[in-house]
Amino acid sequence: MRLTTYQTGDANQLGIVTDRGILDVAAAAAATGIDCPTSPDALYAMGSAALHELAALADAANDAAWFLNEVDLVFGPAVPNPGKILCVGLNYQKHAAETGATPPAEPVLFSKFNNAITAPGEDIPLQADWTRVDYESELGVVMGRTARNVSVDEALDCVFGYCNMNDLSERRLQMLSGQWLLGKTLDKFLPLGPYVVSADEIPDPQNLAIKGWLNGELRQSSNTADMIFTVAEVIAYASRVMTLSPGDVISTGTPEGVIMGMADKVWLKPGDEYIVEVEGLGKLVNRMVEA
Repeated sequence: MRLTTYQTGDANQLGIVTDRGILDVAAAAAATGIDCPTSPDALYAMGSAALHELAALADAANDAAWFLNEVDLVFGPAVPNPGKILCVGLNYQKHAAETGATPPAEPVLFSKFNNAITAPGEDIPLQADWTRVDYESELGVVMGRTARNVSVDEALDCVFGYCNMNDLSERRLQMLSGQWLLGKTLDKFLPLGPYVVSADEIPDPQNLAIKGWLNGELRQSSNTADMIFTVAEVIAYASRVMTLSPGDVISTGTPEGVIMGMADKVWLKPGDEYIVEVEGLGKLVNRMVEA
């Protein structure tokens, strides 16, 4: 199942992506009486347990008025209000090599905050003193069940689904103190979407093409097989020290091709557009603008 968030006024609405268009979940549920979460926040709080009811709703939806044309919609962030945002640094072999870093012995975890959450198509404002802004195409993981001390073998059973993410970074601030936070959680520095694709449609998250284009030029082209720590290993590792809850998101690292790894570093600037595409998850497009 493919799910999306779209906006009406200041409200985030939940939609199911179908061949007939985007199903307005709230309208269809009200008309059919099917008991299911009708907002993105309610869905991701409930997690994977909601998928059965949503599938039933999609099967029962028979009124053309409940289906919306995707091109007419303004997307919201695919997961508007995650409880936790975990990110993994240096998690691709070739990315570690391009930055001159030694591949880590354990996952390098850091966090972003909800102020960084951004919708597909939303502009990213860059302050004039943010002079080393970089892109990072990433596979995002959305948790669907509570995970605490889960094994690697159990970890993927706790996943709700997957989405595109762009872990935008301001490298000067990232390296300023040795703590990455300042350069990572700037306002609107974590676009994600346009869809969350349920885990049953992505049977192997370690075999997905991952790409990124800057102004139409292919900059990143790799595969999640190059991850140092698999999605399952990252979840199991994090769950040893914290409880992962439905609706938490994990950004699993970026492959090679970032600006930081280039000899001639031309950093992102207002007017630049970056597109992230992880296989099967659609395309995430955002443009940089002056703050």
